[in-house]
Amino acid sequence: MMMRRPLPPLAALRAFEAAGRRLSFRGAADELGVTATAISHQIRLLEQTLGLRLFHRETRRVRLTVEGAVLLPVLRDGFDAFAEAIDQIRGRHSAGLLTLSAPTAFVAKWLVPRLADFRAAHPGCDLRLHASDSLIDFARDGVDVAVRYGPGPYPDLDAHRLVVDRVTPACSPRLAVRSERDLASYPLLHFEWPDLTDETPTWPAWLRKAGITDVDAGAGIHFSDEGHVIQAAIAGQGIALLSVVLAADDLASGALVQPFGPVLDAHPYWVVHPRHPARARDVGKLVDWLGSAGRRRSYDAQAPELGALGLLQVNARADSA
Repeated sequence: MMMRRPLPPLAALRAFEAAGRRLSFRGAADELGVTATAISHQIRLLEQTLGLRLFHRETRRVRLTVEGAVLLPVLRDGFDAFAEAIDQIRGRHSAGLLTLSAPTAFVAKWLVPRLADFRAAHPGCDLRLHASDSLIDFARDGVDVAVRYGPGPYPDLDAHRLVVDRVTPACSPRLAVRSERDLASYPLLHFEWPDLTDETPTWPAWLRKAGITDVDAGAGIHFSDEGHVIQAAIAGQGIALLSVVLAADDLASGALVQPFGPVLDAHPYWVVHPRHPARARDVGKLVDWLGSAGRRRSYDAQAPELGALGLLQVNARADSA
């Protein structure tokens, strides 16, 4: 005898689960590869089907209602179970390839230069790098471990703080920048952060902290890729606000200099993975190696420009995590 389950549309349930987990319609849209309007439409359809409100919609944010908070963990666990079963029948893990996802600039500027160390430490562990600035779904995207940038914590995942970042003005030594007065002589290089808050380390925030009022905070060249900002600074295209973590090797080599402060606080990078990974031993090796690499300070002594301004303290804070 067939049993009919009176369930709402699957697309609406997926939209709600992603939006509820991230507390962001835009974040859910990025994750599912659709528009924020489509997410809003699917959630309204679900609310109409259930006859219940699932979100409190407020200015620039959403909150789960009591009913939404009851429904979210059930759907999350259900989708996780679907993904685990699909992984098992596909035999995805039998190939021996471990997938690490990280932001595009982090892959290029931090991970790739250190890959030889991982291969030397674990020659039998094949690694696939997945570069993406979108929040990945571990099961859907076939990812074992991810590096995320943000305030944390990540309650649905095992999370390990890798390194605490800071943001500093930096430029090519060919520009001969000496002080803040030189900001008026060169273009400002901007990274377009996907989610702006009052704490985002942007040029307007830096100029406020420095007490500078006669520089146009929005002028200059804007980039959607953080790695491109670093390359533009190395090429002498202007003065950039750069991640100390991502630019450390270029600062150490002299390709970039840090001509003046102040330095802005930024979020940590985290290593995250599902709590019960299918390849627990290999995942553990990768997580341990990432932690060891994050604690390494090989470039500190070579970057005296940053010593007094926080690079040593950045790594010390990460060590205490």
